[in-house]
This record gives sequence, C-alpha cells and structure tokens, in this order.
Amino acid sequence: MTEGGAGVTGEGERGEGVTGIVLCLRYNTPMAKAQKQNEVEAAGDASVGVLGAGQMGGGIAQVCAMHGFQVVLYDNDAGQLAKAREVIGDSVKRLHDKGKIDGEQAAALERIEMCDVIDTRFRVPGVIIEAIVEDAGAKKRLYKRVGKHMYKDAVLASNTSSCSITELAAATPAPERFAGMHFMNPVPLMRLVEIIPGLQTNEAAVAKIENLARKLGKDTVRAADAPGFVANRVLMPLINEAIFALHENLASAEDIDKAMTLGMNHPMGPLQLADFIGLDTVLAVLEVMHKGTGDQKFRPCPLLRKVVAAGRLGKKTGRGFYNYDN
Repeated sequence: MTEGGAGVTGEGERGEGVTGIVLCLRYNTPMAKAQKQNEVEAAGDASVGVLGAGQMGGGIAQVCAMHGFQVVLYDNDAGQLAKAREVIGDSVKRLHDKGKIDGEQAAALERIEMCDVIDTRFRVPGVIIEAIVEDAGAKKRLYKRVGKHMYKDAVLASNTSSCSITELAAATPAPERFAGMHFMNPVPLMRLVEIIPGLQTNEAAVAKIENLARKLGKDTVRAADAPGFVANRVLMPLINEAIFALHENLASAEDIDKAMTLGMNHPMGPLQLADFIGLDTVLAVLEVMHKGTGDQKFRPCPLLRKVVAAGRLGKKTGRGFYNYDN
C-alpha cells in the first residue's frame, strides 16, 4: 500500500497472528528481545520508532539516525524495507561525498533496525512517527496495533499532510500524547516541520516532538488542526490551479513551470513539484481538503484525476506531467 508523493508503503490488512519475514533475526528469541528492550529503554529519548519505509518514512528514519538516534523502522512489505535500506545508503553516501555530513552521520544505517512486524521493539520511550499511506482508516488500524506495545510516556506522531489530528488521536490509546509532525519532502534536505496539536493533545507531547525536531536540525511552525494545516493549505491550490491551466491549454507544462520559476522566483515549477510529491498524494490531499472545508477552490482538477487513474503518478512511476524514463 503506497502513498503517492510521500511515496510511503503503508499498513496492510495482516493481523497480529500472522508472522512476517522478520529481518532482524538476532532479536527473535524471548531472551534476546528482552535484552534488546532493556537497551532501548536505557537509550531513553535517544530512540525513535518510524512506521512506514517509503520515501517519507525512510527519509525520517535516515535523518533521525544521522543525528544519533537509534531507530526502529517498520513496514509490512519486506521488499520496501530492502528498498529503503538501499535508498538510505545511497543518500548518506551522496551527502558524505559532498561534504555535507561527517563519517559518524554517514554511518546512519548502522543505527536503523528494520522489521516487518509490530512488536515490543516499538516500546520506545521517545517518539514514534507514523508515515504511511494518506488514509485515515489505515492509520487508525495501525495505531491500535502499535498501542499494544507503546511505552507509557511515548508520544505517537503522524506525518499526515491533511488528515484530522483530532480524529486520528481518538483511535490511539492516549490521545493526549498524539500530535501531527509533518515533515517536508525530501526529509534530509527540507528544514520545515509542521507541528499540529489535536483537541486533546497536551503541551508536554507538543514540547517533546518540537524538541525532537530541533535535535534533527529542523525549524518548526505550529498549525491549527484544520484541513491542509499551513503548508498544504497554501501549496495545494497553487498546484491545482497550475493543473487547471494545463487542462485548459493555457500553456504547456514547461511554460507554466517556467512562468513560476522565472517570473515568481520559485525554485521549482508547480507541475514538476507535483510530480515529485506524487500525483496520487496531491489528489488525496486535495480531496481531504475539499471534503473538510466544502470549499470549491480545493476541487481536484479533472486532469489530475485522469493522470492518476492512468497510473502516471509522477517521478516515482517514471511519468506524470513530465517523462522521467530517460
């Protein structure tokens, strides 16, 4: 189950009783698991759990590990975990080769434990960050499973870009310790993290994830729990209008993007940005905002629906508004 632009492989329907391919076999025995849990609890807030090993989840895991955190990274797809390992390895190597990180940070993979089951490894005292498909139902099902293992003081945060934090919190064992922690894509390069408290979120939980963001070298903004929060509330209408401009043949994709990059000094045109986000994610976010606000300005352009239906989801599939096969 993959999230579009956030590119995240998400939670499936497999129940707790079905055993997946556990990649970290050295922790498979009860004694070894107990030893591992003692190590994790001793690490305190230096431990982070990440749910979802796609583009966003993998990026979050990478940044946490680069900043010295011990990370447990879950995905229900062993193939996606293998892909995440490769992507993270390539990313830290490029950053190291460019002199942007030192050798210790480049050893990030050594601090990431990957697994495809939810178990006591997620009894981390720090923060667990969910970054799966942008589907409230899938997120809620995952929270119920994680809740069985959560440490009493841990904070659960969602990387959702549009879902209601208050609604998601109601499906967790401790709504007061749940908040939105919305990273920007690509996570290793973008400095912003949106912090979104829900109706029941307490200030201690907000402070904990803000502190984590600072330790990751990020800047934060607090946003109200409203559809799209701040970043997408402003960005998505821009992207959607650019798609309408293409749909109405006002100009080519290249010229629409050129108008924004050269005319407005944007680093990337809105259509190319949509391709990088993932057109299925753009569509999902617009639908949530349209439903949540009832405002027609968030109505997804018919062309967006058409390209998503055709499987042209952007850079990750090789084709969106642009062709990335070459």
